[in-house]
Amino acid sequence: MTEKELSQELQAIDTSDANAFCVVDFSSGKAVKREVDAYQYEILSSHISTSEKAKEVADDGTFERQTNQFTQRFGDGPDELAAEPNRYRLIWGEICPWSNRAAIVRKLLGLEDVISVGKVSPIRTSEGWDFTLDLDDVDPVLGIHYLGEAYLKADAEYSNRATIPALIDITSGKVVNNDYHTLTNQFEVAFKDYQKADAPDLYPVDLREEIDQLNSILFHEVNNAVYQAGFAESQQAYETAYDKLFKRLDWLEERLATRRFLFGDQLTDSDVRLYVTLARFDTAYYPVFHCNRNRLIDFPNLWRYAKTLYRIPAFRDTTNFEAIKKGYQLIKDNPYNILSKGPDQRIWDED
Repeated sequence: MTEKELSQELQAIDTSDANAFCVVDFSSGKAVKREVDAYQYEILSSHISTSEKAKEVADDGTFERQTNQFTQRFGDGPDELAAEPNRYRLIWGEICPWSNRAAIVRKLLGLEDVISVGKVSPIRTSEGWDFTLDLDDVDPVLGIHYLGEAYLKADAEYSNRATIPALIDITSGKVVNNDYHTLTNQFEVAFKDYQKADAPDLYPVDLREEIDQLNSILFHEVNNAVYQAGFAESQQAYETAYDKLFKRLDWLEERLATRRFLFGDQLTDSDVRLYVTLARFDTAYYPVFHCNRNRLIDFPNLWRYAKTLYRIPAFRDTTNFEAIKKGYQLIKDNPYNILSKGPDQRIWDED
C-alpha cells in the first residue's frame, strides 16, 4: 500500500478520540496500606483517579480516554531532556499493551543497560498500580510502593489515573513521559547512540510518514477499538467499536497475505503496535471485551504473522499470557475470581 493509499485510509476514519492508556477497571480491589509517608498516602488514595468509569465515558456510552499529560521529549534541544544512560527507568506491566510496546522496543534495540526497567503487578488495586512483585512491595530503584507517588512528585495536583508506561527520571523520581504514543519513537531516535550495533531500524526515515499514518490507523481502529468495545455503556457504542475493529482486522488480514511484516520484510514500529493487541486477543479481548466475531487463530495471515513476531526474543520474553489472563479476568465483574483454564497458549510455539 502506498503512502497516498495509507493517507486516504486515515482520512476515512474518526481520529477525534483522545489518546489511550492501559485500562481495565480493577478499582474494587483493595491494597494494604504500606509504610509510606502518611500524608503522601492520603493524598495518593484520595487524589489520583483509579477508575476509568468515573471520567471517561461520554453521555452516549462511548468510552473516551484521558489524555496523556507528560510528553517530555529527549535530545539536545532547549526543551528536551538529555538522552543519557542510567538516568531513566521504564515502568511497565505485563497486562498492558501500551506499556508492552516500550518493553519490546527497549529489548529489540538493546537498551537494557541504558534504561532500567521496573514492573508493576498485573492486578491494579484501588490505589492504582503497585510494586508487589518486588521485595517488600517497593521498587528497588525508585523506593516507592505505588506508581502514583512518582506522578504526584511530577505534579502535586495530578488527579487522573497514574498510567503505564511511565518513564521516570531517576534523579528526581518524577514521571517525565507517559506518552505511549511517542515513547517508542523516542527510544528509536533519541537513544540511537546507545543502541546495539545490530539493532533493527524500527523507524526508518524513508518510511516514517507511512509508519505514522499506519500507526494512527492501528490506534483508532484496532488498539483502541477493543477498549471502546469492552468499556462501552450502550449497545450502539459497543457495536460501532466492534464493527470498525473487525473491518480493520479484515483489511490487515488481506495486507499480510503477501507480506512477512506490515512493511514487507522490514520489522518496524508498526509491527510492535499491532502485535501487543494480537497477543491479548484470544485471552482477553475475545472473551472479556466481547470482541467475538473471530479469534486471532481464525485469521490465517494475522495468526502466522503474530507467531512470527512471537518467535523473536524481544517479543516472546515480554509476553506473559498468564499475567494477561489474570489481569483481564480477575476484575470486579468476576466476584468469585474464577480464572479460565484456557486458551492453551502452547499453540504459539507450533509451526
